[in-house]
Amino acid sequence: MSPLQHLQEASQWMEDLSRVFSQVDLIERPMKYLQCLQHIEELSAAVQQRLMVNSVCEAIKVVDQLAALDSGLNHSSCSHLQKFLRETLCFWHNIIKERLSSEFGKVLTQLHWPIISPNQPLSPVANCPDSSSQLEALVAQLLALQASYPSTEKHRTSHQPVQVSSPPPPLAVSVCLPVQIMLLPICKRFRYHFYGNRQTNSLNKPEWYLTQALIWMGSSAAFMEEKIQPVFDRAGAAISARVELCRGLVSLVQEKVAADAPRILYDDALFCHLVEEVLQFEKELRGSHSYPPALPGLLHILLEDAILQKWLAVEKKMAVEKMDAMLSTDGAWSSQYKDISDMDELKAPDCAETFMTLLQVITERYRALPSPSAQLKFLELQKELVDDFRIRLTQVMKEESRCPLGVRYCAILNAVNYISTILRDWADDVFFLQLQQAAVSLGEDEVPGGRSMMEVGRLASLEGSLFDGLLALLDRLKGDMLGRLLDFLMREISEKAKPYCQERWLSLPCQQDQSIMSLSGSACPMMLCVRDRLLNLHQVLSLPLFQLVWQGLAERLDHFLYQDVVLSNHFSEGGAAQLHFDMNRNLFPLFGHYCKRPENFFKHMKEAVIVLCLNVGSAALLRAVLKESQQETRDNERDRAADPPPESVLNEMGVYCLAPSDVLILLNLRASWPGQ
Repeated sequence: MSPLQHLQEASQWMEDLSRVFSQVDLIERPMKYLQCLQHIEELSAAVQQRLMVNSVCEAIKVVDQLAALDSGLNHSSCSHLQKFLRETLCFWHNIIKERLSSEFGKVLTQLHWPIISPNQPLSPVANCPDSSSQLEALVAQLLALQASYPSTEKHRTSHQPVQVSSPPPPLAVSVCLPVQIMLLPICKRFRYHFYGNRQTNSLNKPEWYLTQALIWMGSSAAFMEEKIQPVFDRAGAAISARVELCRGLVSLVQEKVAADAPRILYDDALFCHLVEEVLQFEKELRGSHSYPPALPGLLHILLEDAILQKWLAVEKKMAVEKMDAMLSTDGAWSSQYKDISDMDELKAPDCAETFMTLLQVITERYRALPSPSAQLKFLELQKELVDDFRIRLTQVMKEESRCPLGVRYCAILNAVNYISTILRDWADDVFFLQLQQAAVSLGEDEVPGGRSMMEVGRLASLEGSLFDGLLALLDRLKGDMLGRLLDFLMREISEKAKPYCQERWLSLPCQQDQSIMSLSGSACPMMLCVRDRLLNLHQVLSLPLFQLVWQGLAERLDHFLYQDVVLSNHFSEGGAAQLHFDMNRNLFPLFGHYCKRPENFFKHMKEAVIVLCLNVGSAALLRAVLKESQQETRDNERDRAADPPPESVLNEMGVYCLAPSDVLILLNLRASWPGQ
């Protein structure tokens, strides 16, 4: 027989044997089904026998066997058998639980449980050996019974919030069984006072039941730590008795808040009050009672879509109303710290400070939310409010722009700068940096408002912040307002400076001919105007803004004097000396109150005065050098290695800003030259 024929015959035998085994298995199934059913009946009878002789521990061991069998049948297709086993297991669970609950309740009564009042002392009976041993035995039995719960309940995670129905179960299964029983009298009190037609069940007083739950947590903490926790530890249960009690009470409060919240969605006042009380409850729960962050509290109820949208709408409505009110008050544009110099560096008007406080309060309300996407929705609301406030400031600014030196205009400028400063501080805050990372991780589609891929990448690299768009708009407004202010100042100063620009510099006497130098009479109006405006702005503008203003004014004034005084006139030796005195002894010192070297902000005028005041010999030599350099540069014949460049010559004289061609122009403005 060839190997191929042998394989064909063996294959035929295998098919025949497979059919036979399938038939045998089909015949054996009913037998196994009946055997399993008989085993369930035997275990059930064993539980009954042990309970009849009060051997609860042995009964629980048999129940454990039933639970193991139930777990083994999880993937079976015998649905009726599974149902029968589950019903049997639940039946004996309820019987044993009822018996143990009754005995455990009696022991707790002896220990004067529940602890209702914070001042209620622990019972001296608690020190009785019989009560202690009874307590320990019953807790151990209840924990063992809970371990054999049907798999669909036993495998529920302890971090899942309980989905309650009407009427709700007394407590979540995730709370350990001994604590569930301990909480039964507390649940009864809670439902008596805060459900039905009781006066204490009031929609406008959620603080009553929230505070009561916190009181029970605090008053029961010592009992749980001193009496129950040692029993748990000796039983080998990795359970915190105090936390379990808090979980049960939180479950009660969750159920109540979830029932009340939909009923007040259309009443803004009641809804706001509930949110405030829930946030306060959560704060005390996590702080005073050390409730673990991994366990859910009440905040997840506020994240339900209808409640969250209502919360956002109410926040916006109330914020807009407060903005209207704060901008219409009499003291909106004055600083409440104006009389305290060391506290008023930013000189923020009351409306701006109140507005940023409003935003900070909103931040504190949503900071604890467990959902980054919900937090980002509140952040978008805050940014929308900031932009709305910016638009309002812009509208008031345009009304006041006819007088940029007025108190209100400067207060608006201080407000814009104050808001920008606070937002930049927030951009570096850990909380907002975490939100920035959350915005990146959520991606472009899920981030409120949508972001471009470039913006998402910039946020991910921390090159930008969540407030960059707002800061750009605020900086633009600040720049526009500073420009208007400086333009107004220069118009006023240039008007005062007209006589000074028309001074007869060519005919002024030499310094030697005067007994003492004094300020030019034509310069007095200009100098007084500069001095008064600087003093006034120093008082009404914040320090950072005033720095920008006086430096901007110095730059513009430098350019104005250089163009309209220096380049528009010719100077005798006396005229140059008078200009030097006016600048160095009068104008520059006006700015010396705000910096150490004010002349550095008048580079054109400082260097022009240096050139105009050169003695005749130095001036003639310098002019010859510059002309020669200019000619050689034009002819490309200058030997760079032989002669120093004209810039180095000017630098030795203290001239760094003016170009050689500008210096040559200034030298030609001098009236006194040898031979003339």
